Amino acid sequence: MEFSLYSVINILITIYLVVDSKKHGKNPVLWGILGFIFGIITLSIYWIRTGKKLLGWIILILAIIFHLLLILFIFAVLFMSFT
Repeated sequence: MEFSLYSVINILITIYLVVDSKKHGKNPVLWGILGFIFGIITLSIYWIRTGKKLLGWIILILAIIFHLLLILFIFAVLFMSFT
């Protein structure tokens, strides 16, 4: 079974969210599932909700920019392949 770097990062984020959410009185199952599915975006939203607002907002904005650039790159590659 092959794990990509993305999967390893999501697993580490999930473990962090499950352990830390108990300390803040949040639902660890919910945050764990969201962390595994959505990864860094969930982590940044969690940090915004638990008091690390500046770091959370910075990471959220960077993650959104990265995802938008990735989508634009995919569209550019598809557009170039059809022309």
